[in-house]
Amino acid sequence: MSRLQELTEQLIEIVTRANSRYHLAREKQEKGDFYAEVKPFADQARLRSREWEKELTACLQTRRFRHIHYPQMKAVVENIELISVQAFFPETSFKRFRNYVESTLFVLHQLIKELT
Repeated sequence: MSRLQELTEQLIEIVTRANSRYHLAREKQEKGDFYAEVKPFADQARLRSREWEKELTACLQTRRFRHIHYPQMKAVVENIELISVQAFFPETSFKRFRNYVESTLFVLHQLIKELT
């Protein structure tokens, strides 16, 4: 398994965990503790997404993907940063959060398909 594929799968896991955490926050109507939950999760997500971005940028210089392009890569990184923080706040718009999650997962799953 390539490093890019490994990082992509880690990002899928992060987005899935954020989505679950968001639904829990909405169900309980409780915000996450910033220093105990939000910051560590967001820092981990940011670190992984930046590492993924570097790997994919290097890969895009030598390989062409059918469905993955530079603007999509940037959107995924931005969406993960938003998702990783907004997941802990029940007042976040459900529709907007869901759209971020779905579009991010779609791109990540497309990349996995093209890498295998």
